[in-house]
Amino acid sequence: MRICSLVPGATEVVAALGRQDDLIGISHECDFPPSLAQIPVMVRPRIESHHLSSVEIDQQVGALVAAEAGLYELDETRLLAARPDLIIAQNLCDVCAITPLQLERVVQALSPPPRMLTLSPGRLEDILRDIETIGTAIGREEAGIQLSAALRRRLNTVRATVGAPAMRPRVACIEWLSPLYTAGHWVPDMVAAAGGIDVLAQAGTVSRTMDWDTLAASEPDVIVLMPCGFTVPRTKAELASLTAHPQWRHLCAVQRGEIYLVDALSYFSRPGPRLIDGVEQLAAIFHPASYGRHLPASVERLEGQTTHSH
Repeated sequence: MRICSLVPGATEVVAALGRQDDLIGISHECDFPPSLAQIPVMVRPRIESHHLSSVEIDQQVGALVAAEAGLYELDETRLLAARPDLIIAQNLCDVCAITPLQLERVVQALSPPPRMLTLSPGRLEDILRDIETIGTAIGREEAGIQLSAALRRRLNTVRATVGAPAMRPRVACIEWLSPLYTAGHWVPDMVAAAGGIDVLAQAGTVSRTMDWDTLAASEPDVIVLMPCGFTVPRTKAELASLTAHPQWRHLCAVQRGEIYLVDALSYFSRPGPRLIDGVEQLAAIFHPASYGRHLPASVERLEGQTTHSH
């Protein structure tokens, strides 16, 4: 089977289910496992975001969306030559990856046309089900069921470790620093599974912009910074846009020293198996006593921001 997966989370699943050798095309964002580096890239971004600030990225995305120009370019010649049997795409978010609409012309030009699997997960449960859907589509149905079940067991372990906490912290997950965005979709489910209360978003709803008054009024005990697609160092490079704001130091979470940076690129932005790692990281942040007061290696607590209240 010749598989073209243009969704990073789905590509991870294909590899985890033992079909990496059948991948004949991926997107520029499909970077895990690292061994994918040999596979031809079929999609590239129109915005080179590595050298831009959050504000600049937001402005360029807004301009492309307003002009109804796609954010991604498809290498149609390469895709046609690869003759995939199956193309995996998504229609959850036009900003995150290429959409089925952009693929239509190529699909129609191929004979016989490839099967299209379009994913649109809004909740954590949807993502676990999608693993089984992908398994069935690539002829690895049993492996898909087993992987999904293994991830569910890990979620149950987190719930058992956290127990029924007397205090569930009020959590603000921030998905973009400038402008501020809430983290919607599956993130509130992750917070709940880790024993917290998301005070900014409801599970299954889109991420949205918010103002500083909204953040302050939510009175979070803990703030988790997870800018979409950013690593911890990338987030740290932009922290001044938050910490320099006059309302920042008055936030309860800042005064308590409960500000955490996570690797959103790997564990929060992408609907895939590693979201469960993200849940485990959140649980260690929210309930340190249950985890021997050790933060996972990929989580960083923001130091030097505290003005401890008495």
